[in-house]
Amino acid sequence: MGLPCESPTRTAEVSLVPTPHRSPRPPHPRTAPPQRRNPRQSGGGTARRGRSGGRTPPRWGMRVATGLSVLVLGAGGIGHAVVSGLETGIDRVDPFKDMKNRPQGGNGMNLLLVGTDGRDRISKAEKKKYKLGGAPCHCTDTLMLVHLSADKRRASVISLPRDSYAELPAHTDATTGQEHSSHPVKLNAAYAEGGPQLTVRTVEKMTSIKIDHYLEVDFTSFMKTVDTLGGVEICTAKPLKDTYTGLNLTPGTHKLDGGQSLQYVRSRHLDGAADLGRMQRQQKFMAALIKQTTSSGVLMNPVKFQQVTSTMLESVRADKGFGTEQMLELGKAMRGFTPASSEFASVPLEEKGFQVKGIGSTVKWDAAKAKKLFQALREDRPLAPHLPKEPKATLVDVAPQQIRVQVYNGTQKDGLGQDVDAGLRGTGFNTTRAPLTGGPGDLKRTVVSYDPRWDRSAKSLAAALPGCELRAVKGQGGTMEVMAGSDFRKVQRVKAEDPQRGEFGTVTGDQVVCP
Repeated sequence: MGLPCESPTRTAEVSLVPTPHRSPRPPHPRTAPPQRRNPRQSGGGTARRGRSGGRTPPRWGMRVATGLSVLVLGAGGIGHAVVSGLETGIDRVDPFKDMKNRPQGGNGMNLLLVGTDGRDRISKAEKKKYKLGGAPCHCTDTLMLVHLSADKRRASVISLPRDSYAELPAHTDATTGQEHSSHPVKLNAAYAEGGPQLTVRTVEKMTSIKIDHYLEVDFTSFMKTVDTLGGVEICTAKPLKDTYTGLNLTPGTHKLDGGQSLQYVRSRHLDGAADLGRMQRQQKFMAALIKQTTSSGVLMNPVKFQQVTSTMLESVRADKGFGTEQMLELGKAMRGFTPASSEFASVPLEEKGFQVKGIGSTVKWDAAKAKKLFQALREDRPLAPHLPKEPKATLVDVAPQQIRVQVYNGTQKDGLGQDVDAGLRGTGFNTTRAPLTGGPGDLKRTVVSYDPRWDRSAKSLAAALPGCELRAVKGQGGTMEVMAGSDFRKVQRVKAEDPQRGEFGTVTGDQVVCP
């Protein structure tokens, strides 16, 4: 009994770095009202309680991007007066105080984006619903190094794994005042021991990159910001279920609210990819979030802009040098960006885990490859080669390049087998290039036969042949068989959900957005 093929998943086209728009000039100058803030403590070197939650603390990569995107893009579109008003609401830290022997500055601008772990302001109901139990570690949840090229045409985002093996410089403990000599830790512990300043010192020591600006974003505002924007659209070609976070998404396109978005970006128990897979999903979320920010009209509406930005600014901390002029400069730079202008990479790691007594399992950077990566940033060179823009394609779970296909012509129509074979090969399938004649000769509906052990591959192939019938054949082996029927019209383009990544695991923004 044949099973009907699934229809190709409909996805929304997402733009990673959109071009900000300039608001019409009002008839009279207007100054944005100052933003009200809840009283809170701020400071440079003291580790503080964040507002995140869950598992081994949740990753928040895109939360930082949320803050940076809204500030940067809004700055370019709404103007100096509004940004000046919003700037007064940012908590200030001094991560560069008394720092000596820093790396030499290079071309472009380098920002360290930091998210802190904590969950003290998450409500009990939210903690239960989104599985945010546990105690905060008072450490960084994720660190990302963002490089804006000197010509303002490219942004490179480098994920620094939180479990990276690091050696802290000699310092004074921010909490106890105790003097510490240099000692090994996981990278995320630098914040716990010495706050923003020790975090910056440690990252500069490990990368030999001079940090120009520091941005720190808290966790609670992430959910609120997503909800204020009306949700974020995410697409997936395979089911995503993580019992640790409660994430449960079926294949297709979903509009996630703040809490669901939190589950999506935290999940690390979906497959064997663990943290690597989570970082890749965070890249997709970052793209979708920026798309929603621009398409929702927030950049053209000062009232909406202030609502979203005020929500985000409840927990942003930045260095004293990151002010109105810097926001406007970045906003201006973003105007010419396209998704292909942004690139994402992770620090190359050694294959095996690195055990450290008293610390546990860490991940150690591949010294040679990491040096090459950071050298490219210092020299202001792109990390990913320029690739031609690809046409839209349906996302599939298994890359077509990994699927072997034998095509048969099940009709009397001459050349049908060659047409199907060529179409499948054109979208990446590994066809035999030698279609055969077979079947009854008057087959109406195209049939895909497959061994049940390769059911995921069969579904990917079926997505390229809309309306076909799937038939499981035990013992058929790894080669899929397509019996072309008279209903065949054309092959639907498909591509793997996880793109082929270049050196340093680099992808450009247009490769990770939904098609």
